[in-house]
Amino acid sequence: MKYAREDAKAHARETMRGIWAAALNPFDADLRLDEMGLRRNIRHWIDDLGIRGLFIAGKQGEFWSMSLEERKRNMTVAAEECGDKAGTIMSISDQNVDTVLDLGRHAQACGADYVVVHAPMLSFCHDRDEVLYNYYKYLCDRLDIGIAMWSHPDSGYLMAPETCARIAELPNIMAIKYSVPREMYVRLTRMVGDRILVSTSAEDDWLDNIEELGWQLYLCSSPPYLLQTAKDRRMHEYTELAFAGKFDQARRVRDSLNPVRAAIRDTKPGGKPTAHGKYWQSLLGQTGGRVRHPMLELTDGEKAATRAAFEGCGLTL
Repeated sequence: MKYAREDAKAHARETMRGIWAAALNPFDADLRLDEMGLRRNIRHWIDDLGIRGLFIAGKQGEFWSMSLEERKRNMTVAAEECGDKAGTIMSISDQNVDTVLDLGRHAQACGADYVVVHAPMLSFCHDRDEVLYNYYKYLCDRLDIGIAMWSHPDSGYLMAPETCARIAELPNIMAIKYSVPREMYVRLTRMVGDRILVSTSAEDDWLDNIEELGWQLYLCSSPPYLLQTAKDRRMHEYTELAFAGKFDQARRVRDSLNPVRAAIRDTKPGGKPTAHGKYWQSLLGQTGGRVRHPMLELTDGEKAATRAAFEGCGLTL
């Protein structure tokens, strides 16, 4: 651990800045984790694309398809490869709280910087504030590492800003990935933005959130390595321009990526987001790999349409 529990908020404010990406996990032909492919991807993301940190073993990484030991190994590989060159935040989310704690202790031991825990599914529960507060407090009391909240529709509900603000008072709660409508994260930012880092995965809102809300952190999804190449780092460019207060220039660069965004959006089948992301990675020269059940692979026709859109989107390879 690089900091004490009570210093988690200050440490995150100092070290979590710029673009962090959520890692897709490459699985090989036999559906095993392709460790060498993952290591190559991480080196490319950090060294060539300038990504500042990685979100590991989350939904993009198909954590729900992985065994406990695979999830731990995923964290260890990422921590080793990032070293002191980039930060790591490990998803330790699970419905079983003992599994959450087991993964959290492993994250602490393997050198992770932070962990993230999504809001649990709460069957038949409609008054959630006290339940959620006590859930995160239980974890904070037992882990020293900084913990980020994570609220998204997959839980079956969205955490209210007031609930998040209450949880933000816990000593090692240092951030939230708030995958909610913009009016909710705007409200939460105004409530607790001086205490914890608030962010969301919507890349097309990132520039506006820097300018209008003073955000310092993109946390996070796959656009940082799907919209960029070693020779075409426009997301990095518009981020740095925005941080320098050059918002008009930043908007021009951001908007120049619209053909790339459209190529991804228009060819992504609604039921195959993970396979599409991995195929796009392969077109970029990264290691994509297979998806695990219950996710579906792209058909040859879907791959052909994606390749055609990729070739015409204007990314410099």
